[in-house]
Amino acid sequence: MAARTPVLLSWSGGKDAAWALHVLRQRVDVAVVGLLTTVTEGHERIAMQGIGVGVLEAQARACGLPVVQARIPQRADNATYEAAFAQALLHAQARHPGLRDIAFGDLFLEDIRAWRDALCARLGWTPHYPLFGSDTAELARAMLAGGLRAALCCVDTTQLDADFAGRDFDAALLRALPEGVDPCGERGEFHTCVYAGPMFAAPLHLVRGETVLRDGRFAYTDFLIDAGA
Repeated sequence: MAARTPVLLSWSGGKDAAWALHVLRQRVDVAVVGLLTTVTEGHERIAMQGIGVGVLEAQARACGLPVVQARIPQRADNATYEAAFAQALLHAQARHPGLRDIAFGDLFLEDIRAWRDALCARLGWTPHYPLFGSDTAELARAMLAGGLRAALCCVDTTQLDADFAGRDFDAALLRALPEGVDPCGERGEFHTCVYAGPMFAAPLHLVRGETVLRDGRFAYTDFLIDAGA
């Protein structure tokens, strides 16, 4: 049997990245060897999702994978992000010589995929998109049927009511989403924090913290590790 190609996975802390890991682990041609996450300095949170580093590290332990942080300053421009991303890839390669492949959990946005393709090409990496082209309504149902559990940690209030922040990503939420909102939030309507599923050795025990509005637009709900669990 041919050796499996080592793959790094871009990890947002949300359901799509987690499900991408699950899908990749079913394949016989690749082996996920680590996670790469963009963290905003000062906030010490995953960019966009707003998930705290403590939860990120717990997710990585549950996946049984090391995580490399691409650290960026607050309000970083694209050039700064790309430099941090490139540096994180070098750190991953130092741990896994020969590593040249990275997977993303993108679902259908062609412009995002094209941007990632161009960036990876410049850096000499090969991108993979194990979920791309999925019907997101079917994918959302498959995630739930497969045991994935997550909660909405960020809601774009220009696309979805702030009351959805903090809710579980479940069948009831899917039924409640207004028409035009993607079931997986692929257009940025919402982001999630995954806490259980077949990609985890054991579920995380999280407690819901406060919800705050940032930039007059994004409703972030904080989730913390339950120290008493």
